[in-house]
Amino acid sequence: MRRTFFARAGLAIALAALAAPPAAAGAAALPAWDQLSQAQREQLIAPMRDRWNSQPDERQRMLERARRWQQMTPDERREARNGMKRWEALDPEERGQMRALFGKMRGLDENGKRALMEKWRAMTPDQRRAWVQANPPPPKPRGEHGDHGGRGEPPFLPPPPPRN
Repeated sequence: MRRTFFARAGLAIALAALAAPPAAAGAAALPAWDQLSQAQREQLIAPMRDRWNSQPDERQRMLERARRWQQMTPDERREARNGMKRWEALDPEERGQMRALFGKMRGLDENGKRALMEKWRAMTPDQRRAWVQANPPPPKPRGEHGDHGGRGEPPFLPPPPPRN
């Protein structure tokens, strides 16, 4: 019985290993930017060009975000991507709460931010709703309508910390 279990487990692991492509194979199969064809580059750039042309009032904001992104380290970029994934998973009420919370934090020093986060984590959902009513979020930045291509945007992307 025991021998059968290990034989089946070994077979399952071997089949899974054969069925799954190596993680790096997909990335290695794609060429560097300089090796992309003009059509491939156009395909990648077209959505940004369309957004740029259709939202002239957002151009400055797009440039600022691009500049901040280029100044970030790989770890900061990874953290920003993770934050965006968490933001996208929030429902509208939770997004409003986060806007209120971070709007309030903008005016606090590090100790004040830490204290507010501890207080927030200890609150019940009803206490959070009451807190948000007493501390409404700042107005949404211009151009943020809560839905950009099927995903909401966070109210701001904080600048990277200064490098020493």
